[in-house]
Amino acid sequence: MKLGILSRSSLCYSTARLKEAADQRGHKAVVLDTLRFGIDLEAGEPDMFYRGKHLSHYDAVLPRVGASITYFGTAVVRQFEQMDVFCANSAAGISNSRDKLRSLQILSKHQIGIPQTTFVRHSKDVLPAIERVGGAPIIIKLLQGTQGVGVILADTVKIAEAIIETLHSTSQNVLVQRFVAESRGRDIRAIVVGDRVVAAMRRVANGDEFRSNVHRGGSVEPVELPDEFQSTAVRAAQIMGLRIAGVDMLESRDGPQVMEVNSSPGLEGIEAATGLDVAGAMIDYIAAQVDFPEIDIRQRLTVSQGYGVSEISIPEGSEYIGRTIRDSALRDRDINVLTLNRGTTVIPNPRSDRELEPNDRLLCFGKLEAMRDLIPPKARKSRRPKVQKLTESEVADISELPASRDACT
Repeated sequence: MKLGILSRSSLCYSTARLKEAADQRGHKAVVLDTLRFGIDLEAGEPDMFYRGKHLSHYDAVLPRVGASITYFGTAVVRQFEQMDVFCANSAAGISNSRDKLRSLQILSKHQIGIPQTTFVRHSKDVLPAIERVGGAPIIIKLLQGTQGVGVILADTVKIAEAIIETLHSTSQNVLVQRFVAESRGRDIRAIVVGDRVVAAMRRVANGDEFRSNVHRGGSVEPVELPDEFQSTAVRAAQIMGLRIAGVDMLESRDGPQVMEVNSSPGLEGIEAATGLDVAGAMIDYIAAQVDFPEIDIRQRLTVSQGYGVSEISIPEGSEYIGRTIRDSALRDRDINVLTLNRGTTVIPNPRSDRELEPNDRLLCFGKLEAMRDLIPPKARKSRRPKVQKLTESEVADISELPASRDACT
């Protein structure tokens, strides 16, 4: 296998270890400076240049895209994807994980534990936001930051207000997050490769420091993860679209809570703590995937007019409840069931004799028109209006609004 490691420096520990692990296994690994690529676009012929010369063939690439070059770095990864080169992490997955808000938005749709978080921009919305996450102390996070930079613990509401106001005044977007007191000063870092956790460690903060990052003086220790933590880490990485990831979790009373999913996890701390060859596990996984890579199914299916991928839900009272997939006659309608989602369990390629249950979700490929007919109208959640007394300042705000909608345009 000829592997390209996308990295700004061949001297950093993680890049050097990955190259060493590849060389030890008889692969040819080349460190490629991410910023030295040229992306050439032409109908039907996506191409790449490196240091001004036409790029030779690579079987796979392992992106190590730093936060400061996310836009260009993901463009390079995306070009490799269009050239059908296996990418250990996709451009979409890297982009999703790099933005803390976007990543939590994606995870919040699924049954993945996350710290209660809110995102507001107007000064008058700050206090209600703090109350919604349980009040002080709270965590304030910049949307983009690494190694603990941009993460602040505010002990009181007044301090939190002042910090958020200051950050907003400098055009910074921040998250307001519940402080998980029982996990203060420590967290779990799990390295996910494919569909398993290959190593895990607990990071413990130094002294009164609440951030447990190794770069902030924290210590590390190996840890045997319970099944719940392992499955949460794997599912979080997969939901984000990452095959290789570092998943950071808090040990809360309610179980694992995912703080962040990192697309370029450092190897020095985890290998030192566990004594495991984490770099080697990554190389072995990539080598196994090169001969049988996953494809971007949505992109490929655009050429099949009238066909696509959709999710069909089986609500309470559905005529399909109690029927097997075979008896549902979906195949007769030109619909193939790819996976069955039942609660937090994902059943790939389910047997035709499996019975359907209420609230099952079927990921299907087939004729879009036929699938559209099977999807019931979405039930709207009825919300009882709350009567709330307005303050004098809120009444004043309302009185200043335009008298008609025309005046707003």
